[in-house]
Amino acid sequence: MRRVVRRLWKNYKGWVLALAVLVVLALVPLPYYLFMPGSADPVEPVVTVQGGHKDERGKLLLTTVYSLPVSNVYLLAYGLVTGSEIEPKNQATFGLNDADYEVLMKQMMEGSQNSAVVAALRYLGKPVQVVQKGVEVRGILPNSAAQGILHQGDVITAVDGQAVANQDQLVRDIKSRSPGQTVRLAVKRGNAALELTVPLIQLSGSTGQDAPQTGLGVQVVTVQKVESPVRVDFQTGNIGGPSAGLMFALEIVNQLMPGDLTKGHIIAGTGTIDVDGRVGQIGGVEHKVVAAERAGAEVFFVPADALPQDHNQRDAEAAARRIGAKMRIIPVHTLAEAVMFLQSLPVKPSSSNR
Repeated sequence: MRRVVRRLWKNYKGWVLALAVLVVLALVPLPYYLFMPGSADPVEPVVTVQGGHKDERGKLLLTTVYSLPVSNVYLLAYGLVTGSEIEPKNQATFGLNDADYEVLMKQMMEGSQNSAVVAALRYLGKPVQVVQKGVEVRGILPNSAAQGILHQGDVITAVDGQAVANQDQLVRDIKSRSPGQTVRLAVKRGNAALELTVPLIQLSGSTGQDAPQTGLGVQVVTVQKVESPVRVDFQTGNIGGPSAGLMFALEIVNQLMPGDLTKGHIIAGTGTIDVDGRVGQIGGVEHKVVAAERAGAEVFFVPADALPQDHNQRDAEAAARRIGAKMRIIPVHTLAEAVMFLQSLPVKPSSSNR
């Protein structure tokens, strides 16, 4: 029996070792994420507005990016062959572990829903109140000087004595400063009120294309409460992040306004939205352009490039040229601009809908 085993090992040991290497390569995860075009999903089934109507002849589509952790070398090879975007895991997840990153994405989605409700109702002149209470720290980057000073769950309410109500205010205030400067933060930690001094750092671009900015090196979400007489329900499933805000707001407006903003057209888009209806930059716009074109969209709303570091509009237009997209790329600064564009569209005959 031993001779048989030795003979088999001698004849096939090369194959056995090769198989063992292949198995090990399949089991060892790598610190990367793949990003590629996701889906373009109708918003109407996702959003239900109390007293609203659902009679769109066309479609409003929210677009997504498909992200995938690189679980082995074969998946990395697949990403390289297919031209998928590959990012280091720490950069893709803001330095958070998988569980905390998932929580952050859900909180960002909830924030985008609240902001979309407020922006849409304010656009329509309906009563709505929003109370913003500061920004909550959800993650701290490994290279942040705030490590050991700020804690996850801290709520920042002021910078150098100036009140900070939301995430946008905090970012605008911090990025105007220089790395190495320090800021005094008023922070609520549980029932305690603290004043903490934190050095600022230079942040690398989140996609590798963004210009470096000054920041705290933390990931935050706005703490806010919305009070509205109009109930809006969202069924977003596993979709996370803040970038569906504009399309949520358009759907709410469409359900509450007389008529149909789509007029039979297929309208896709992306962009964050704040309570005042301003549209903000997002990540992965080039992948969303591909998803929208595959879904037959005729129009793609993209956040307009308003500041030197903005590049959503530029990237979307470049992606559309690269794939030979037939749809129009429409940059918008605000919800009002998007609504105005839709109102300018001609009604599309039913027989020509694609």
